[in-house]
Amino acid sequence: QVQLVESGGGLVQPGGSLRLSCAASGTIRSINAMGWYRQAPGKEREFVAIITNDGHTNHADSVKGRFTISRDNAKNTVYLQMNSLKPEDTAVYYCNIVYAALYSMSTFTAWGQGIQVTVSS
Repeated sequence: QVQLVESGGGLVQPGGSLRLSCAASGTIRSINAMGWYRQAPGKEREFVAIITNDGHTNHADSVKGRFTISRDNAKNTVYLQMNSLKPEDTAVYYCNIVYAALYSMSTFTAWGQGIQVTVSS
């Protein structure tokens, strides 16, 4: 079993900052990639950022220059530093990992439960 625990969301004014965290635990042998997605009301879930196990990153165009993804491999934790937040960043943010499981040669994906980020004055 794999658990992803997200934290750091909340209400912030436009132009403000938040830092999301997602800690993974359970029957994990290694984590290939860790990422963040978001879903705004009435919209489909969309990609935000991803980081591989060797540190390569990719960010959606809509957040480039404002959001930064990072990870702590020793803690199986991924972070999303969000600066210069805009009302259109309001969404439920989901953590995602692609991992190799203990006692298996297969890779799997897991999702966090989601955390609300609201940008409003």
